[in-house]
Amino acid sequence: MSVYNVIEPIADKVPILISVPHCGTEFPQEIKSGYNEDLIKAPDDTDWFVDKLYDFAPEMGITMITANYSRWVIDLNRDPESEPLYDDGRIITDLCPTTTFAGEPIYKDGHMPGGKEIERRLKEYYWPYYAQVEKMLSHLKSEYGKVLFWDAHSIRQYVPLIRDEVFPDLILGDNKGRAAHKTLISTALDALSAKRLKLEHNYPFKGGHLTRYFGRPDENQHALQLEMSKINYMDNKESNYDEERAGHIRVLLQENFKMLIETLNTL
Repeated sequence: MSVYNVIEPIADKVPILISVPHCGTEFPQEIKSGYNEDLIKAPDDTDWFVDKLYDFAPEMGITMITANYSRWVIDLNRDPESEPLYDDGRIITDLCPTTTFAGEPIYKDGHMPGGKEIERRLKEYYWPYYAQVEKMLSHLKSEYGKVLFWDAHSIRQYVPLIRDEVFPDLILGDNKGRAAHKTLISTALDALSAKRLKLEHNYPFKGGHLTRYFGRPDENQHALQLEMSKINYMDNKESNYDEERAGHIRVLLQENFKMLIETLNTL
C-alpha cells in the first residue's frame, strides 16, 4: 500500500495544497501483529473523516494529499528526532506512539518499536510523505510564484491527558506568525470567525511539525494548520460523521479557501 493518496483538482488549479496526515487507519502487514487487535480495529486517535470533510477541494482547484497509515505507525506531524513540539509540560504522544491519547498501551508486550525500527519507519512511511509534499509544493510554487500548505486536523472535544478543559471549536496555527504571511493569517482568521464558533489562534496548538517544516514565507511558501473539535462535524459521541453538522463546516471552509485564493492572488 502507498503511504499516501494524491487527489488532483478537477477545476482550474490554484496554488494550495491540503494535507490530511492523520486520517489513515491502515497498518503495514509486517508490524500489524504487534498491536492490540481490539484497538487497531478503529484507532481512536484518528482524525476521522477529515478527508471527507474537505472533499470539496478538487472542485475548487485545490490539490490534496491524505495519509493511508495510522498515526500509530508513525506520526507524520511530529519531529523526526522526537523533539517536543511544546515546552509547557503537556503530554504529547511520541513520533511512534506507544499509548493512545487516553493512556492505553497500543502494543502487545515486547512489541514496542526500538531505535532501529523507528528509523525504518521514518524511511518507509514518514519521509516519503514529506518528499511528496515537498515535490507538490515546489511544482505549485514554480507555476504560480507562491503556494499555501494547509494542514487539516481534528481532535476529540475533550482529551484530559492533553488539556483539562474542552478544546475550542477551531484553532488556527501558524507557529506564532513564522509559517505564513500576515495577510494570509488575517484572511483565514476573518473567514473562520464568520460563524458562531469559538476560534483560537496559536493556542492551545500553534501548528505541528508539518506546518513548521513547510512554512517558509520568505520563500513565498506559506503554511497554516487548522485543528477542529470533532463535535463540529460528527455526532455527540464523536463516532460517526454527521451530515448536517459537517455541512455547516464545509460551507465555512469553502468560504475560507475562496478568500485565501483571492488573497494569494494579491501577494
